[in-house]
Amino acid sequence: MKNLGILISGSGTNLQAIIDNIENGFIPAKISIVISNNPSAYGIKRVERKGIPVEVINHKDFSSREDFEKALIDCLEKHKVDYVILAGFMRVLTKFFINHYKDRILNIHPALLPSFPGVNAQKQAFDYGVKFSGCTVHFVTEKVDHGPIIIQAVVPVLQDDTPEKLQKRILEKEHIIFPLAIKMLVEEKLQISGNKVIWKVPVENMKDMYMINPYISF
Repeated sequence: MKNLGILISGSGTNLQAIIDNIENGFIPAKISIVISNNPSAYGIKRVERKGIPVEVINHKDFSSREDFEKALIDCLEKHKVDYVILAGFMRVLTKFFINHYKDRILNIHPALLPSFPGVNAQKQAFDYGVKFSGCTVHFVTEKVDHGPIIIQAVVPVLQDDTPEKLQKRILEKEHIIFPLAIKMLVEEKLQISGNKVIWKVPVENMKDMYMINPYISF
């Protein structure tokens, strides 16, 4: 069974979705450590209730980003982590960390990449006036929010929407596609080819997997 190391900074709703999908058997993996850079993150309480190991490694306690990332790596290695999952981790990782876990770091972004990378993606999309937005799970590379895309889900932007309403609907999709991407990752059903991700699943299963998104058809 593969070991996951999950990095968080905030409330941990995606973390909770991962926990739930491990408990129900959907994701065949174990969370060996959760690390928060924010000592006040509510996600810490979520894992403490479940008895999952958790550590706070506050970036403010380090004089450089590399020293902070060395501490992250030391902790992840101590817990024998196979894959690193960024579940609302609000720190940009450097080449030093990314190379250590090359092709083994997943992130979820609340927009349809490559559009609207960076922070406040939902508001960016809303302010631009798009008619559809969504979320993207991707491998992490040195260029922020530009790694190979694993899976996306789409939501319509409605006439009476606000950035907050849109954010809530996107988050609901995040809680579906993030566990699915992690499941495929730990089952070694993802292959990176250039900047594309190939699903190593039977073609007849792909439609069923994408039924989570009514706006995609085959």
